[in-house]
Amino acid sequence: MDTTEPLWARTAAELGRAVACGDIGAAEVVDSHLERIAATNPAVGAVTQLLADRARDRARDLDRRRAAGEDLGPLAGVPFTVKENLAIGGVPTTHGIARFKDFTAPADAPPVARLRAAGAIPIGHSNMPDLALGGVHSRSELFGDTRNPWDRTRTPGGTSGGDGAAVATGMAPLGLGNDSGGSVRIPASFCGVTALKPTAGRFAADHRLGEDDPTLASQLIPVDGPLARTVGDLRLAYEALAGPDPRDPRTAPVPLYPPGSAAAPPAKVAVVTDPGGLGVHPHVRDAVRTAADRLADAGHEVVEVPDVPLLEEALETYATLVMTEFALAWPHIGPIVPAGSRAYIEMSMDRATGGDLGGYLRATAVRLTVQRAWARFLDTYPLLLGPVFTEPPIEPGLESSGPEGHRRVTEAMRLCAAVSLVGVPAVAVPTGVRDGLPLGVQLIGGAWREDLCLAAAETVEAGTGRLTPVGG
Repeated sequence: MDTTEPLWARTAAELGRAVACGDIGAAEVVDSHLERIAATNPAVGAVTQLLADRARDRARDLDRRRAAGEDLGPLAGVPFTVKENLAIGGVPTTHGIARFKDFTAPADAPPVARLRAAGAIPIGHSNMPDLALGGVHSRSELFGDTRNPWDRTRTPGGTSGGDGAAVATGMAPLGLGNDSGGSVRIPASFCGVTALKPTAGRFAADHRLGEDDPTLASQLIPVDGPLARTVGDLRLAYEALAGPDPRDPRTAPVPLYPPGSAAAPPAKVAVVTDPGGLGVHPHVRDAVRTAADRLADAGHEVVEVPDVPLLEEALETYATLVMTEFALAWPHIGPIVPAGSRAYIEMSMDRATGGDLGGYLRATAVRLTVQRAWARFLDTYPLLLGPVFTEPPIEPGLESSGPEGHRRVTEAMRLCAAVSLVGVPAVAVPTGVRDGLPLGVQLIGGAWREDLCLAAAETVEAGTGRLTPVGG
């Protein structure tokens, strides 16, 4: 560990080891991050509800326990941010809107509880678009805009943009968000950090708004996932978050690392630079090729393939399932969504087809057809390398600016949406910086093969180095 670095600039792994062995106190770690938040957050707007007193109390308790000889866990004293739609017990889960500003959570959401059990400390909630419906820019009614720390004229992405910006600037080593079409991967790519979208069913979750469980598409597609500055820290979060939980019957007791995986040769990689042939920015194309070259140099067999399986069908099915449910709920949800955040979801509903019952039921069948095709593809190519977003970081609100802006953004995130529909894991990892903006790629694996995605992402990261933390 580089002891010349301030504590807020160090990795979660470094901090966890140092706190666990008593080299530093958890209270020192929390205070360092609170000072960083005070210095940086006013310009970035990533952290919304700061939990300073709670975090200090938790840190002091960890220090007492360490002094008594207790095992504190691999993330001992590591601060993390939590997206405004994930519950922290005793704190309002606002979803960014005034309607829920006093909606105090009775208990931690399962992933928050898991990270706490590993020794980590929630230090604050983080910004997101209103009700996660306002688009890919993290602007909320209660907390305003989150700004990209690399360039204030660009969005940090969304919907977990607050976590992306907080992690990128050193306000916390880890962020906890969720992803239903790129919502941890896009902020990671736009902010120069890493993120994991796990296999559906790998991490326990609770996405209820009140007492009622969500409808089918919202049960099958969204997953919670971590953001971090290094893939090693992402791996620690993965190990802490995974596993069955009685609060979520969808979680499966699948091994984190399949037997024999540590000794397996490098996996074969399919490369798709322009999914669907709809166009890709030259900088993004170069980022994918850079990552492919690094994987090839590390011994992976890298094969450029024409496209991913059934992309058009996947995107149509994704839109039909998600937007049919939104359309049915919109008379109840629409009135509580701030007016400035309605345009994106309304244009998305207008673009979706097959919104009657018959179309919805057909889409449930096509989803399995797409999953079957992807399973065969990922059996031949255990890893898929492609863009997170087919453009560099965009300006805030492009997706809500009109039909053309909406089309551009929807198409740019097409590979993210397809991966979410299929339910397989993906890791977003930076490849470098062009024109002052970070660029990244995603590595996609078959179901339950987060281990392959993480290992390949570490190879890509080794050629990049750590891009963050950056100034606020």
